[in-house]
Amino acid sequence: MTKVSLQPIVSNLNLPTVLKTTILPGDSTETLFVATQSGEIYYIRNGFIGNFLDIRPRILKLGASGGKYDERGLIGMAFHPKFQYNGLFYLHYSVTGTQGPGALSKPEAARQEPAVLPEFFKPNPCDPGTLNLKWIDREILYDHIDTVEEWILQPNGQPQKRRTLLNLRRPFFNHNGVNSLNFSPETGKLVLTTGDGGMGYDPFNLSQNDMEIAGKIIEIDVDKNTFINDSPVVTRFNELPAQIQETLAVMAKGVRNIPGISFQKFYNQYIKYVGIVGQDLAESIYSFVDYQALPVTQLIQASLMNSQADQEGLINFGWRGWEGAFPTSIINSCSANPALDEKVIAYYNDAIKTSVLRAQPLTSYFHQDPRPDKFGGTALTGVQAYMGHGIPDLTGSVVFTDIARNEGSQPPVRGVLAYTRVRANHKLSDFSVIETDYNFGSQSAFYVSLGTNLDQTKLYLGVYGSMNVNDSNQGTVFEILS
Repeated sequence: MTKVSLQPIVSNLNLPTVLKTTILPGDSTETLFVATQSGEIYYIRNGFIGNFLDIRPRILKLGASGGKYDERGLIGMAFHPKFQYNGLFYLHYSVTGTQGPGALSKPEAARQEPAVLPEFFKPNPCDPGTLNLKWIDREILYDHIDTVEEWILQPNGQPQKRRTLLNLRRPFFNHNGVNSLNFSPETGKLVLTTGDGGMGYDPFNLSQNDMEIAGKIIEIDVDKNTFINDSPVVTRFNELPAQIQETLAVMAKGVRNIPGISFQKFYNQYIKYVGIVGQDLAESIYSFVDYQALPVTQLIQASLMNSQADQEGLINFGWRGWEGAFPTSIINSCSANPALDEKVIAYYNDAIKTSVLRAQPLTSYFHQDPRPDKFGGTALTGVQAYMGHGIPDLTGSVVFTDIARNEGSQPPVRGVLAYTRVRANHKLSDFSVIETDYNFGSQSAFYVSLGTNLDQTKLYLGVYGSMNVNDSNQGTVFEILS
């Protein structure tokens, strides 16, 4: 059993969604940055914590959707690989004042205050109407707008917004991705990881639709210095101005929800790790080396000609037909025997269509697992390659976090750390739990984020004491040590 220590770096934060290091202009050593869901960005060096940027006034009011849990806010932050020289960094957040009624509301609900979220969606295989829903009246029926922006750290030390890269209308409050902006060391491009829009079971099948921005991993060429005044708010690639389309390529589709992407260098190639948050059954981690990103201009051209672009080399994670290695199922209680559940394939046709095309997980872990050395998971919140030697058991592995053990135990809640490795024969890998020595006492400890430094020799863990976004200052960032 691998054991680690958690050493607190900073406490009393709001929920820490992104943990990253970079080298500041005029500096030579790395500084740790922490972005919170509510919109504060802090830097930490030599035990000192400073304010880097506070965009709380730009962020939509969290918790306003009728629940105390929220997946909106500041959810992505990335520093340009040449940040030390050009001062460029990127933010992804939910924009203030954009709260809508949600995509499954009736139009009259758009005029209600506050907006009412429908119950979580569940398809019914016996009712085809629930299997072929369309997102209509998108300009009215949406939950909020997310924006992806480029900022610059000016010579006077003040950050300033430089341009908008994308404005995305999102159907529901959840599945927007988290740690959603990362630079690829392989291509130098900004990688945006965006979830399917939420509400459970991807009601509109956005993740498999080539024109939809939702449910994709997208490369953005930020070196194409495209400035658009009043960048339009869109949901589909073909609604974007041509000069923005030309900066985008799709790396992967079939994404449910995703806590970012991690790149691990082995010899002269990069292994990409992606975690996909599950529906009812399994959380899955994927790895791939080769892929062929599809330029958005090609996808649009194929759509105009009613054909499909050549998708050889495009990664497809299989959602909504597949949840990890399993056809997406609806779990019903078995009326004859209350102790048993019956599983019905929710989207049989979707599962068949994507059965051969999809990537297979590197490993999956389950929401219920009776094995003594495993755990029942709730939701994957971070996936990071670790190349350091400080924790020898983990060297060369991929470490992941789950927000909370799902073992029917009494509070307080505890998150989970675990790890897995790519096997030389590319077969499915098992995973191992990492024990921690930290005593959280009677306080809940949701593991909400996982970060690393530039050369992946350090690991950082973000922990929060509550899942109510209105409970403030319950966050702690730890360094994970041997």
